[in-house]
Amino acid sequence: MPHFAISVARGNAPRVTVSESFNLVSGKMSKKDYYEVLGVNKGATDQELKKAYRRLAMKYHPDRNPDSKEAEESFKEAKEAYEILTNPQKRQAYDQYGHAGVDPSQGGFHGGGGAESFSDIFGDVFGDIFGGGARGGGRQRQRRGADLQYNLEMSLEEAVKGVKKTIKIPTYVDCEPCDGSGAKKGSSSTTCGTCKGVGQVRMQQGFFSVQQTCPSCHGQGTVIKDPCTVCSGQGRVRKEKTLSVKVPAGVDTGDRIRLTGEGEAGGPGAVPGDLYVQMHVKQHPIFERDGDNLYCEMPISFTTACLGGELEVPTLEGRVKLKVPEETQTGRMFRLRGKGITPMRGGMRGDLLCRVVVETPVKLNKDQKKMLQEFDEYLKGSKKQHSPKSSTWWDGVKNFWDEMTN
Repeated sequence: MPHFAISVARGNAPRVTVSESFNLVSGKMSKKDYYEVLGVNKGATDQELKKAYRRLAMKYHPDRNPDSKEAEESFKEAKEAYEILTNPQKRQAYDQYGHAGVDPSQGGFHGGGGAESFSDIFGDVFGDIFGGGARGGGRQRQRRGADLQYNLEMSLEEAVKGVKKTIKIPTYVDCEPCDGSGAKKGSSSTTCGTCKGVGQVRMQQGFFSVQQTCPSCHGQGTVIKDPCTVCSGQGRVRKEKTLSVKVPAGVDTGDRIRLTGEGEAGGPGAVPGDLYVQMHVKQHPIFERDGDNLYCEMPISFTTACLGGELEVPTLEGRVKLKVPEETQTGRMFRLRGKGITPMRGGMRGDLLCRVVVETPVKLNKDQKKMLQEFDEYLKGSKKQHSPKSSTWWDGVKNFWDEMTN
């Protein structure tokens, strides 16, 4: 995956060069391509990304592979790819710059408030060398607060019906005594005397001019002479924040809820980041979910399979009657329409698919075994009539053996 480095040649503007497979900053080999991780094309839609991630999450989730480090790493890899590619800004940065556009360890295109633009990343470099560059020599803007992510676990029933959850987030919040300004109550920040509020200063020697961040206000344009004693002039403090999250009905593993402004507080005057609540639906003891449909395996007795009968089948809304016809074989699928999941964004409700498994009797006593043997002997005389699949299969085996010996 491409990574970027800046080179400056005499008489030319800075240029960005690309290294295809080696990270020039860390000296490590590049990470696997996110599209390759999910097994999708570069132009994949959000729905295709979601479907691919759901498939991988169900396959590699630690709950299903408790002792597999390899599965755990594959799950983390798929989760990271899904989170990046379903975020429009991060996906754009990734498509343009590769892993360097979203991973700080790969060279730093990703800031606390999401992927920064090319001019944001290299603006200071261009400004220092050429006097203004991408930002035009103006006051340095406040950095937006960092986005946060919270992994929310819930049962299948909660995901299907919707639920309200209370979560606690350790984060930075605006300092209450100074109302996030960083200045002690009753005082305020003043215009920086060094840069006159611009945030940058220019130094000139002969015909060569260099513009750089103001050393007095660090690019803010203002200085705090009497800082708040609680936050030490930072405008924010560490605190555990309690939030109530309303989860809509129909969510699935991989879905996210964005809570605007509930991320980390920025510095004085900066807007806070956002909080992304990532859904994870726990494994259910009876049902397995695939999109809007539910699956379950239903054991039936040998007698019911032979003679037919009526069974009570569990659904998320209670019990329903299911008529099992006589001569039912293992693997037969019964569809209960409308007993699945209603999509989160509306539409037709899914179905419940019940796969029949004929249960072989176990721990038989002597008399029971004798009765079965007598019954089996009774059927042998007309095996083709009572066991047509078995007879056809053994006829095929006999023909196979004859061909092998001739």
